[in-house]
Amino acid sequence: MPSEIAVEKKKLKNPPLELHYLGDRVLRQAAKRVAKVDDEIRQVVREMLQTMYSKDGIGLAAPQVGIHKQLIVIDLEPDNAANQPLVMINPTIKQVSSDISVAQEGCLSIPNVYLDVKRPEVVEIAYKDEYGRPRTLKANDLLGRCIQHEMDHLNGVVFVDRVENSLTLAQELSKNGFSYQAVKPIK
Repeated sequence: MPSEIAVEKKKLKNPPLELHYLGDRVLRQAAKRVAKVDDEIRQVVREMLQTMYSKDGIGLAAPQVGIHKQLIVIDLEPDNAANQPLVMINPTIKQVSSDISVAQEGCLSIPNVYLDVKRPEVVEIAYKDEYGRPRTLKANDLLGRCIQHEMDHLNGVVFVDRVENSLTLAQELSKNGFSYQAVKPIK
């Protein structure tokens, strides 16, 4: 269910929120559930969308901008003004497929690093929209992957924690000025 929050899809010279990068402790803290969906939350969502569009992203989780709330915004078509973004509040995974796929992922919090990650192909999510209405969504392909990636952020997990090829991971991080010590591999 697309969002009804209207934000112009353009790059701002000074986006309203500041991104945090791999190595910053805020990325490792679990986000808290949103108790009440109100105008304040909708304003945070607007600012998250403006920041995501300004940084050429397709997804952003609140912890990436130092807000420890279970909020995610996704827009797989940032160049298409008619396509409305997806806003997920307090998302929970209801079901995942047993089929696994491998695809390259990147992250606004780890610029220029793109590596293969294994994830379930299909995921079913329960969440609230920007008006607090309960929703469910079954997603696959890029949307399913993006939702899982952003939900990881809500639990203090960054995509590089899921990369299995540690040699390639170490090389890519080093090449882009990030420390391999910041990775917390998921077993």
